[in-house]
Amino acid sequence: MSITETAIASAEAHSAHNYHPLPVVVASAEGAWMTDVEGRRYLDLLAGYSALNFGHGNRRLIEAAKAQLDRVTLTSRAFHHDRFAEFCTRLAELCSMEMVLPMNTGAEAVETAVKTARKWGYRVKGVPDGMAKIIVASDNFHGRTTTVISFSTDPEARADYGPYTPGFEIVPYGDLTALREAMTENTVAVLLEPIQGEAGVLVPPAGYLPGVRELTRERNVLFIADEIQSGLGRTGRTFALEHEGVEPDMYLLGKALGGGVVPVSAVVSSADVLGVFRPGEHGSTFGGNPLACAVTLEVIAMLRTGEYQERAAELGDHLHRELGLLTGGGAVEAVRGRGLWAGVDIAPALGTGREISERLMVERVLVKDTHGSTIRIAPPLVIGKEDLDWGLDRLRAVLSA
Repeated sequence: MSITETAIASAEAHSAHNYHPLPVVVASAEGAWMTDVEGRRYLDLLAGYSALNFGHGNRRLIEAAKAQLDRVTLTSRAFHHDRFAEFCTRLAELCSMEMVLPMNTGAEAVETAVKTARKWGYRVKGVPDGMAKIIVASDNFHGRTTTVISFSTDPEARADYGPYTPGFEIVPYGDLTALREAMTENTVAVLLEPIQGEAGVLVPPAGYLPGVRELTRERNVLFIADEIQSGLGRTGRTFALEHEGVEPDMYLLGKALGGGVVPVSAVVSSADVLGVFRPGEHGSTFGGNPLACAVTLEVIAMLRTGEYQERAAELGDHLHRELGLLTGGGAVEAVRGRGLWAGVDIAPALGTGREISERLMVERVLVKDTHGSTIRIAPPLVIGKEDLDWGLDRLRAVLSA
Protein backbone atom coordinates (compact mmCIF):
# COMPACT_ATOMS: atom_id res chain seq x y z
CA MET A 1 0.00 0.00 0.00
CA SER A 2 1.02 3.62 -0.52
CA ILE A 3 1.84 5.94 2.39
CA THR A 4 -1.57 7.52 1.98
CA GLU A 5 -3.41 4.19 1.94
CA THR A 6 -1.51 2.96 4.99
CA ALA A 7 -2.31 6.10 6.98
CA ILE A 8 -6.00 5.97 6.05
CA ALA A 9 -6.27 2.26 6.84
CA SER A 10 -4.76 2.83 10.28
CA ALA A 11 -7.12 5.71 10.97
CA GLU A 12 -10.10 3.62 9.87
CA ALA A 13 -9.02 0.79 12.14
CA HIS A 14 -8.55 2.86 15.29
CA SER A 15 -10.92 5.84 15.08
CA ALA A 16 -14.70 6.05 15.27
CA HIS A 17 -16.25 6.47 11.84
CA ASN A 18 -18.08 9.70 12.63
CA TYR A 19 -16.50 11.40 9.62
CA HIS A 20 -15.98 10.40 6.00
CA PRO A 21 -12.94 12.43 4.94
CA LEU A 22 -11.71 12.71 1.39
CA PRO A 23 -8.83 10.23 0.86
CA VAL A 24 -6.01 12.75 1.26
CA VAL A 25 -3.57 12.81 4.19
CA VAL A 26 -2.23 16.31 4.82
CA ALA A 27 1.29 16.66 6.23
CA SER A 28 1.90 20.42 6.01
CA ALA A 29 0.21 23.59 4.87
CA GLU A 30 0.89 27.26 4.19
CA GLY A 31 -1.47 30.01 3.11
CA ALA A 32 -4.10 28.48 0.85
CA TRP A 33 -2.09 25.36 0.01
CA MET A 34 -1.74 21.97 1.69
CA THR A 35 0.80 19.24 1.00
CA ASP A 36 0.08 15.56 1.58
CA VAL A 37 2.33 12.81 2.92
CA GLU A 38 3.52 11.99 -0.60
CA GLY A 39 4.45 15.55 -1.50
CA ARG A 40 1.40 16.45 -3.60
CA ARG A 41 0.09 20.02 -3.24
CA TYR A 42 -3.60 20.86 -3.02
CA LEU A 43 -5.44 24.17 -3.11
CA ASP A 44 -7.62 24.46 -0.02
CA LEU A 45 -11.03 25.86 -0.95
CA LEU A 46 -12.66 24.90 2.35
CA ALA A 47 -10.48 26.63 4.97
CA GLY A 48 -11.62 24.38 7.79
CA TYR A 49 -15.24 25.53 7.45
CA SER A 50 -13.99 29.12 7.94
CA ALA A 51 -11.70 28.30 10.89
CA LEU A 52 -8.73 29.12 8.62
CA ASN A 53 -9.88 32.51 7.36
CA PHE A 54 -6.33 33.82 7.73
CA GLY A 55 -4.72 30.87 6.02
CA HIS A 56 -2.59 27.97 7.15
CA GLY A 57 0.43 28.82 9.25
CA ASN A 58 -0.23 32.56 9.34
CA ARG A 59 3.01 33.96 10.70
CA ARG A 60 1.42 36.63 12.89
CA LEU A 61 -0.77 34.04 14.58
CA ILE A 62 1.96 31.42 14.89
CA GLU A 63 4.36 33.94 16.42
CA ALA A 64 1.69 35.10 18.89
CA ALA A 65 1.12 31.49 19.91
CA LYS A 66 4.84 30.75 20.22
CA ALA A 67 5.43 33.79 22.40
CA GLN A 68 2.61 32.81 24.73
CA LEU A 69 3.73 29.17 24.88
CA ASP A 70 6.92 30.33 26.58
CA ARG A 71 4.97 32.24 29.25
CA VAL A 72 1.80 30.47 30.44
CA THR A 73 -0.84 28.46 28.59
CA LEU A 74 -3.48 27.67 31.21
CA THR A 75 -4.50 28.95 34.62
CA SER A 76 -8.17 27.86 34.60
CA ARG A 77 -10.66 30.54 35.57
CA ALA A 78 -9.80 29.93 39.21
CA PHE A 79 -7.23 32.72 38.77
CA HIS A 80 -6.84 35.83 36.67
CA HIS A 81 -4.17 35.98 33.97
CA ASP A 82 -2.62 38.94 32.22
CA ARG A 83 -4.16 38.41 28.76
CA PHE A 84 -7.77 37.98 29.78
CA ALA A 85 -8.85 41.57 30.38
CA GLU A 86 -7.52 42.77 27.03
CA PHE A 87 -9.06 39.79 25.26
CA CYS A 88 -12.52 40.58 26.62
CA THR A 89 -12.15 44.32 26.05
CA ARG A 90 -10.97 44.06 22.44
CA LEU A 91 -13.51 41.40 21.47
CA ALA A 92 -16.36 43.39 23.00
CA GLU A 93 -15.17 46.44 21.07
CA LEU A 94 -15.00 44.50 17.81
CA CYS A 95 -18.63 43.47 18.30
CA SER A 96 -19.80 46.86 19.64
CA MET A 97 -20.94 44.99 22.73
CA GLU A 98 -20.09 45.16 26.43
CA MET A 99 -19.33 41.70 27.79
CA VAL A 100 -17.70 38.45 26.68
CA LEU A 101 -18.13 34.90 27.93
CA PRO A 102 -15.35 32.76 26.42
CA MET A 103 -15.64 29.06 25.66
CA ASN A 104 -13.73 26.70 23.35
CA THR A 105 -15.86 25.26 20.57
CA GLY A 106 -18.72 26.63 18.55
CA ALA A 107 -21.14 24.12 20.02
CA GLU A 108 -20.17 25.27 23.52
CA ALA A 109 -20.92 28.85 22.52
CA VAL A 110 -24.36 27.80 21.28
CA GLU A 111 -25.04 25.83 24.48
CA THR A 112 -23.94 28.88 26.49
CA ALA A 113 -26.29 31.08 24.47
CA VAL A 114 -29.21 28.73 25.18
CA LYS A 115 -28.48 28.82 28.90
CA THR A 116 -28.04 32.59 28.83
CA ALA A 117 -31.30 33.19 27.00
CA ARG A 118 -33.25 30.96 29.36
CA LYS A 119 -31.74 32.54 32.47
CA TRP A 120 -32.39 36.01 31.05
CA GLY A 121 -35.95 34.99 30.29
CA TYR A 122 -36.59 33.88 33.86
CA ARG A 123 -34.71 36.60 35.72
CA VAL A 124 -35.29 39.61 33.47
CA LYS A 125 -38.32 39.00 31.23
CA GLY A 126 -40.29 37.17 33.89
CA VAL A 127 -41.12 33.97 32.02
CA PRO A 128 -42.51 31.28 34.36
CA ASP A 129 -39.90 28.74 35.44
CA GLY A 130 -39.44 25.91 32.96
CA MET A 131 -41.54 27.58 30.24
CA ALA A 132 -38.89 29.41 28.18
CA LYS A 133 -39.01 28.85 24.42
CA ILE A 134 -36.32 29.54 21.83
CA ILE A 135 -37.22 29.80 18.14
CA VAL A 136 -34.80 28.39 15.57
CA ALA A 137 -34.87 27.89 11.79
CA SER A 138 -35.25 24.69 9.82
CA ASP A 139 -32.10 23.37 8.12
CA ASN A 140 -29.98 25.00 10.81
CA PHE A 141 -26.59 23.78 11.91
CA HIS A 142 -25.50 24.99 15.34
CA GLY A 143 -23.40 22.06 16.53
CA ARG A 144 -23.69 18.45 17.63
CA THR A 145 -24.39 18.39 21.35
CA THR A 146 -27.51 16.63 22.60
CA THR A 147 -29.37 19.90 23.15
CA VAL A 148 -28.33 21.40 19.82
CA ILE A 149 -29.29 18.38 17.72
CA SER A 150 -32.65 18.38 19.52
CA PHE A 151 -33.64 21.36 17.32
CA SER A 152 -31.97 20.11 14.14
CA THR A 153 -34.05 19.06 11.13
CA ASP A 154 -31.20 17.04 9.63
CA PRO A 155 -31.88 13.30 10.14
CA GLU A 156 -28.17 12.46 10.06
CA ALA A 157 -27.46 14.85 12.91
CA ARG A 158 -30.54 13.94 14.93
CA ALA A 159 -31.48 10.29 14.47
CA ASP A 160 -30.98 7.81 17.35
CA TYR A 161 -29.99 10.42 19.95
CA GLY A 162 -33.30 10.89 21.74
CA PRO A 163 -34.88 11.65 24.10
CA TYR A 164 -34.50 15.23 22.91
CA THR A 165 -34.26 18.46 24.84
CA PRO A 166 -37.56 20.37 24.84
CA GLY A 167 -38.03 24.14 24.68
CA PHE A 168 -37.46 24.87 20.98
CA GLU A 169 -39.78 25.89 18.17
CA ILE A 170 -38.65 25.33 14.57
CA VAL A 171 -39.88 27.64 11.80
CA PRO A 172 -38.93 27.86 8.11
CA TYR A 173 -35.77 29.86 7.44
CA GLY A 174 -36.52 33.20 5.83
CA ASP A 175 -40.22 33.21 6.75
CA LEU A 176 -41.08 36.24 8.90
CA THR A 177 -44.77 35.38 9.05
CA ALA A 178 -44.02 31.95 10.53
CA LEU A 179 -41.62 33.52 13.02
CA ARG A 180 -44.23 36.06 14.12
CA GLU A 181 -46.87 33.38 14.56
CA ALA A 182 -44.53 31.18 16.61
CA MET A 183 -43.79 33.89 19.16
CA THR A 184 -45.53 33.80 22.53
CA GLU A 185 -45.05 35.53 25.87
CA ASN A 186 -42.69 32.70 26.80
CA THR A 187 -40.37 33.20 23.82
CA VAL A 188 -36.99 34.31 25.13
CA ALA A 189 -34.83 34.21 21.99
CA VAL A 190 -34.59 33.71 18.25
CA LEU A 191 -31.40 31.86 17.28
CA LEU A 192 -30.36 32.13 13.63
CA GLU A 193 -27.42 31.82 11.28
CA PRO A 194 -27.36 35.00 9.13
CA ILE A 195 -26.28 32.66 6.32
CA GLN A 196 -26.89 28.94 6.72
CA GLY A 197 -23.57 27.26 5.94
CA GLU A 198 -24.17 23.54 6.33
CA ALA A 199 -27.50 23.86 4.53
CA GLY A 200 -25.63 24.91 1.39
CA VAL A 201 -24.66 28.56 2.05
CA LEU A 202 -28.26 29.78 2.04
CA VAL A 203 -28.67 33.56 2.06
CA PRO A 204 -32.07 34.65 3.41
CA PRO A 205 -34.39 36.93 1.42
CA ALA A 206 -33.61 40.65 1.50
CA GLY A 207 -35.31 42.28 4.46
CA TYR A 208 -35.63 39.07 6.47
CA LEU A 209 -32.90 39.78 9.00
CA PRO A 210 -33.97 43.41 9.58
CA GLY A 211 -37.50 42.05 10.01
CA VAL A 212 -36.27 39.57 12.62
CA ARG A 213 -34.52 42.39 14.45
CA GLU A 214 -37.64 44.57 14.45
CA LEU A 215 -39.90 41.74 15.55
CA THR A 216 -37.64 40.58 18.39
CA ARG A 217 -37.26 44.14 19.66
CA GLU A 218 -41.04 44.63 19.63
CA ARG A 219 -41.66 41.39 21.55
CA ASN A 220 -38.78 41.78 24.04
CA VAL A 221 -37.04 38.71 22.66
CA LEU A 222 -33.28 38.25 22.26
CA PHE A 223 -31.91 38.03 18.71
CA ILE A 224 -28.96 35.62 18.82
CA ALA A 225 -26.75 35.60 15.72
CA ASP A 226 -24.69 32.46 15.18
CA GLU A 227 -21.78 33.95 13.22
CA ILE A 228 -19.45 31.05 13.94
CA GLN A 229 -19.00 30.34 10.22
CA SER A 230 -20.22 33.59 8.65
CA GLY A 231 -18.38 36.02 10.92
CA LEU A 232 -14.89 37.48 11.14
CA GLY A 233 -14.40 38.53 7.53
CA ARG A 234 -15.79 35.60 5.57
CA THR A 235 -18.57 37.52 3.79
CA GLY A 236 -16.67 40.74 3.13
CA ARG A 237 -17.72 42.37 6.40
CA THR A 238 -16.65 41.61 9.95
CA PHE A 239 -20.10 40.10 10.51
CA ALA A 240 -22.60 38.87 7.94
CA LEU A 241 -25.37 40.84 9.64
CA GLU A 242 -23.63 44.06 8.67
CA HIS A 243 -24.74 43.56 5.07
CA GLU A 244 -28.30 44.14 6.29
CA GLY A 245 -27.43 46.89 8.79
CA VAL A 246 -28.54 44.68 11.68
CA GLU A 247 -27.13 44.51 15.21
CA PRO A 248 -28.20 41.48 17.27
CA ASP A 249 -28.47 41.18 21.03
CA MET A 250 -25.82 38.48 21.05
CA TYR A 251 -23.06 37.23 18.76
CA LEU A 252 -21.84 33.64 18.83
CA LEU A 253 -18.28 33.38 17.53
CA GLY A 254 -15.83 30.56 17.00
CA LYS A 255 -13.76 28.90 14.26
CA ALA A 256 -11.74 31.83 12.82
CA LEU A 257 -11.62 33.41 16.29
CA GLY A 258 -8.80 30.97 17.08
CA GLY A 259 -7.06 31.62 13.76
CA GLY A 260 -6.94 27.91 12.93
CA VAL A 261 -4.35 27.57 15.71
CA VAL A 262 -6.39 26.89 18.86
CA PRO A 263 -10.11 26.29 19.51
CA VAL A 264 -11.70 29.51 20.77
CA SER A 265 -15.35 30.51 20.95
CA ALA A 266 -17.27 33.24 22.68
CA VAL A 267 -20.67 34.64 23.49
CA VAL A 268 -20.61 38.43 23.17
CA SER A 269 -23.52 40.53 24.39
CA SER A 270 -24.62 43.38 26.64
CA ALA A 271 -24.10 43.66 30.37
CA ASP A 272 -27.87 43.35 30.84
CA VAL A 273 -27.86 39.93 29.16
CA LEU A 274 -24.58 38.33 30.24
CA GLY A 275 -24.94 39.98 33.63
CA VAL A 276 -27.48 37.30 34.58
CA PHE A 277 -24.65 34.92 35.47
CA ARG A 278 -23.27 34.69 38.98
CA PRO A 279 -20.04 32.93 40.00
CA GLY A 280 -20.33 29.15 39.76
CA GLU A 281 -23.37 29.06 37.47
CA HIS A 282 -21.48 28.41 34.22
CA GLY A 283 -17.88 27.96 33.16
CA SER A 284 -15.12 26.17 31.28
CA THR A 285 -11.66 25.14 32.47
CA PHE A 286 -10.04 26.07 29.15
CA GLY A 287 -12.38 28.91 28.17
CA GLY A 288 -10.42 32.15 27.91
CA ASN A 289 -7.06 30.47 28.55
CA PRO A 290 -3.89 32.57 28.03
CA LEU A 291 -2.87 30.82 24.79
CA ALA A 292 -6.33 31.27 23.30
CA CYS A 293 -6.42 34.91 24.36
CA ALA A 294 -3.01 35.63 22.82
CA VAL A 295 -4.01 34.19 19.44
CA THR A 296 -7.43 35.81 19.46
CA LEU A 297 -5.97 39.21 20.28
CA GLU A 298 -3.87 38.93 17.13
CA VAL A 299 -6.93 37.87 15.13
CA ILE A 300 -8.79 40.93 16.37
CA ALA A 301 -5.84 43.20 15.53
CA MET A 302 -5.81 41.80 11.99
CA LEU A 303 -9.54 42.33 11.57
CA ARG A 304 -9.37 45.90 12.85
CA THR A 305 -7.37 46.93 9.77
CA GLY A 306 -10.28 45.98 7.51
CA GLU A 307 -7.93 44.51 4.91
CA TYR A 308 -9.25 40.97 5.22
CA GLN A 309 -12.86 42.07 4.96
CA GLU A 310 -12.00 44.16 1.89
CA ARG A 311 -10.14 41.28 0.32
CA ALA A 312 -13.04 38.90 0.92
CA ALA A 313 -15.42 41.41 -0.65
CA GLU A 314 -13.31 42.00 -3.76
CA LEU A 315 -12.32 38.39 -4.37
CA GLY A 316 -15.82 37.32 -3.43
CA ASP A 317 -17.30 39.48 -6.19
CA HIS A 318 -14.88 37.84 -8.61
CA LEU A 319 -15.71 34.36 -7.31
CA HIS A 320 -19.44 34.85 -7.70
CA ARG A 321 -19.10 36.37 -11.18
CA GLU A 322 -17.08 33.38 -12.34
CA LEU A 323 -19.38 30.84 -10.71
CA GLY A 324 -22.40 32.64 -12.15
CA LEU A 325 -21.04 32.03 -15.63
CA LEU A 326 -21.31 28.29 -14.96
CA THR A 327 -25.07 28.43 -14.49
CA GLY A 328 -27.38 28.03 -17.44
CA GLY A 329 -25.19 25.52 -19.23
CA GLY A 330 -26.62 22.46 -17.56
CA ALA A 331 -23.73 21.70 -15.22
CA VAL A 332 -24.52 24.11 -12.38
CA GLU A 333 -28.11 24.64 -11.29
CA ALA A 334 -27.59 27.47 -8.79
CA VAL A 335 -24.94 29.45 -6.95
CA ARG A 336 -25.50 31.15 -3.59
CA GLY A 337 -23.40 32.96 -1.06
CA ARG A 338 -21.69 36.18 -0.10
CA GLY A 339 -18.05 37.21 -0.06
CA LEU A 340 -15.58 34.34 -0.27
CA TRP A 341 -18.29 31.82 0.50
CA ALA A 342 -20.39 29.95 -2.05
CA GLY A 343 -22.72 27.01 -2.29
CA VAL A 344 -22.76 25.47 -5.76
CA ASP A 345 -25.59 23.14 -6.74
CA ILE A 346 -24.24 20.66 -9.30
CA ALA A 347 -26.66 19.07 -11.75
CA PRO A 348 -27.38 15.62 -10.25
CA ALA A 349 -26.71 13.98 -13.62
CA LEU A 350 -23.04 14.94 -13.24
CA GLY A 351 -22.69 13.27 -9.85
CA THR A 352 -23.20 13.79 -6.15
CA GLY A 353 -21.40 16.49 -4.25
CA ARG A 354 -19.12 13.84 -2.84
CA GLU A 355 -18.25 12.54 -6.31
CA ILE A 356 -17.52 16.06 -7.58
CA SER A 357 -15.33 16.68 -4.52
CA GLU A 358 -13.39 13.49 -5.22
CA ARG A 359 -12.87 14.47 -8.87
CA LEU A 360 -11.64 17.89 -7.80
CA MET A 361 -9.25 16.22 -5.35
CA VAL A 362 -7.68 14.37 -8.28
CA GLU A 363 -7.18 17.82 -9.84
CA ARG A 364 -5.49 18.97 -6.59
CA VAL A 365 -8.38 21.12 -5.37
CA LEU A 366 -10.10 20.42 -2.04
CA VAL A 367 -13.75 21.31 -1.39
CA LYS A 368 -16.50 19.65 0.66
CA ASP A 369 -19.95 18.46 -0.26
CA THR A 370 -23.22 18.93 1.59
CA HIS A 371 -26.81 17.86 1.00
CA GLY A 372 -26.70 15.77 -2.14
CA SER A 373 -25.16 17.54 -5.12
CA THR A 374 -24.03 20.77 -3.43
CA ILE A 375 -20.38 21.68 -2.90
CA ARG A 376 -19.13 24.49 -0.68
CA ILE A 377 -16.34 26.87 -1.65
CA ALA A 378 -14.76 28.91 1.14
CA PRO A 379 -11.04 29.54 0.57
CA PRO A 380 -8.79 31.24 3.09
CA LEU A 381 -9.17 35.01 2.81
CA VAL A 382 -5.46 35.25 2.01
CA ILE A 383 -5.80 33.30 -1.24
CA GLY A 384 -4.30 34.98 -4.30
CA LYS A 385 -6.52 35.79 -7.27
CA GLU A 386 -4.32 33.67 -9.53
CA ASP A 387 -4.69 30.68 -7.22
CA LEU A 388 -8.43 31.19 -6.98
CA ASP A 389 -8.69 31.31 -10.77
CA TRP A 390 -6.58 28.17 -11.02
CA GLY A 391 -9.01 26.39 -8.71
CA LEU A 392 -12.00 27.63 -10.70
CA ASP A 393 -10.36 26.39 -13.89
CA ARG A 394 -10.11 22.94 -12.31
CA LEU A 395 -13.80 23.10 -11.39
CA ARG A 396 -14.70 23.97 -14.98
CA ALA A 397 -12.60 21.05 -16.21
CA VAL A 398 -14.31 18.61 -13.85
CA LEU A 399 -17.77 19.83 -14.80
CA SER A 400 -17.06 19.60 -18.52
CA ALA A 401 -15.39 16.18 -18.41
